Amino acid sequence: MAKKRRPQPQAAAVKTKGGEVPVVGAREPCPCGSGRRYKACHGRQAAHAVTELVQRPFEGLSGECDWVALRELVPAATAELTLKGGLPEGVPSVTLATVLPMAWPALRRDNGAVLLGLQNDTASGDISRDLADTLQRALEAEPGTPVAAGRPAADGPRLQDLLDPGAPFEPVVHTGFEFWVENAENATGEVAASLERANAAAVPTARIPGLEGAYWCEAPEKNHLRWVTAHPEEKLLDALARLHAAGTASLGEGTRLVGSFRAHGLVVPVWDLPSSMKAEDVAAPAAEFAERLAEALASDAPLSPEERRARGGLTNRQITLS
Repeated sequence: MAKKRRPQPQAAAVKTKGGEVPVVGAREPCPCGSGRRYKACHGRQAAHAVTELVQRPFEGLSGECDWVALRELVPAATAELTLKGGLPEGVPSVTLATVLPMAWPALRRDNGAVLLGLQNDTASGDISRDLADTLQRALEAEPGTPVAAGRPAADGPRLQDLLDPGAPFEPVVHTGFEFWVENAENATGEVAASLERANAAAVPTARIPGLEGAYWCEAPEKNHLRWVTAHPEEKLLDALARLHAAGTASLGEGTRLVGSFRAHGLVVPVWDLPSSMKAEDVAAPAAEFAERLAEALASDAPLSPEERRARGGLTNRQITLS
């Protein structure tokens, strides 16, 4: 006998906003009224409409290396953003935050200030376009409300179109997530409990002054320096290989260059540090290493056999994060 066909749900009235089906959770009913889950309906269409992956989404922004670090390495940090043409009326400030409570993409405070979350899942292959879309919606949101995830238009603006390229980008690393709420010292109940849980999970991290993209972090057995660089990958790996072969790639006694990873089109060398080596102890040796690296980058001489072996070791230990 032929199998009975499962009755198809009648399409309900399409629930759209501005002519588009809003984004919801993958397992939730699709807002179009088809009766199917979002992931099997308009969510599938959204997935197929993903824009081409942008390898360096933060290229052209002031402080590109720090943008990448805050996206991938730093648990709790903020940075003030400067918009082209100034702030809209009723918006006293726009602040980038590594992460926001409940993983909100953005938040409009009661006083109108905007917080933009950086470490969120994105709907397209261009993080910059996703963040710009969220920022624009946050600027228009009602004060005191979070901003939900959305799907940017394929031709929508990017952060490079909205932010002042000449304004400095100065991240402030925090020991915890008190920046989530105003008057955090007076928080009680569930808010205080949420902050306590988030703070307990944050890895102690510090920015190395004067070195863009360089961040120290504390780990149980050994500490690390992770340094996001904007140098061309092939040139950088050659330079690191020269220094490694010459025995000058470390940051002092007990330290070791252990490899690197890629993140958003940039290479991030990583050093193991003794657990006794704190962030303030790393600044001077890291600055001296930067001078040695600049000299190695300037060399066009072919790599020696020992340098080629060192380069192969660095390449084999390279991991791509994003």
